[in-house]
Amino acid sequence: MLEKADAGYYDLILMDIQMPNMDGYKATKIIRKFYDKQKAQIPILAMTANAFEEDRKNAVKAGMNGHISKPINVDDLMSTLTSVLKNTQ
Repeated sequence: MLEKADAGYYDLILMDIQMPNMDGYKATKIIRKFYDKQKAQIPILAMTANAFEEDRKNAVKAGMNGHISKPINVDDLMSTLTSVLKNTQ
C-alpha cells in the first residue's frame, strides 16, 4: 500500500511483527530499500506481543524507529508516537 500511495500520504506505519506471508522485520527492510527516499524513511513502529528487550533490539536492527508491545497501553502509545514523529520532522 505504501509503495502505491503518493509520497507523504502516510505519516507512520504500525508494523505487526507476526504476519502470515512476511514478518514485519522483512517488510521493514524492504520499505527501507524503496527508491523513493521519502517513502523509505517513513517512521515504522513495531507493534507486537513480543515484549522482551531482544525483541526491541531486533526491531531497531530491522530499521524500525520504535517498539510498542501488546496489549497496548494508550499512554505508552501516545508517548512513543510523539517521540518518533517529533524526531522525523
